[in-house]
Amino acid sequence: MKQFVKIVFAILLVVGVSSCADKNSPNYQYMPNMYESVGYETYAGVDNGLFPEGTEAMLPPEGTISRNWMPFEYDNSPEGKELARVMASPLDSLSTDENLAKGAELYAVYCAICHGVKGDGQGWLVKQEKILGVPSYADVARNITVGSTYHTMYYGLNSMGSYASQMSSEEELWQVAEYVMKLKGDLSK
Repeated sequence: MKQFVKIVFAILLVVGVSSCADKNSPNYQYMPNMYESVGYETYAGVDNGLFPEGTEAMLPPEGTISRNWMPFEYDNSPEGKELARVMASPLDSLSTDENLAKGAELYAVYCAICHGVKGDGQGWLVKQEKILGVPSYADVARNITVGSTYHTMYYGLNSMGSYASQMSSEEELWQVAEYVMKLKGDLSK
């Protein structure tokens, strides 16, 4: 009989506890702001008067430029690329080995996957047939120079987008452009 009473009591306890639980509305909310957060609208106006019309992706003041960047003097056009073709690298010619070493490092990260380690247009993506038509730097018809290479990396060309945002400064773009010219010379031998 004692066993029967224990079993009945256990069943009543389980039924009583489970009947009070409602999964859709918890009984107590100890920290209600964690259950029901206040939704703030992105870029909405702020009540403190600092940005009364909102903070919508504000543009920088006119005439400012990003740190370590100067505006490129040639525009993004075929004529601009032709004008850039005669540009010379502004990097210090005394530290050429350092520039080429840094250029090689950046080239391996950003360029080799398409253009190939040797600049022969046989990068991993080309071999996997993910992209097609990447020419070799040794192609005579391309007639690339350090200035045209810089222009292409700065603005992009055809299906290759701009790589200016990946580099931290103009100097890195010039280092890669110089390294590309070294690869072109190595392929021409």
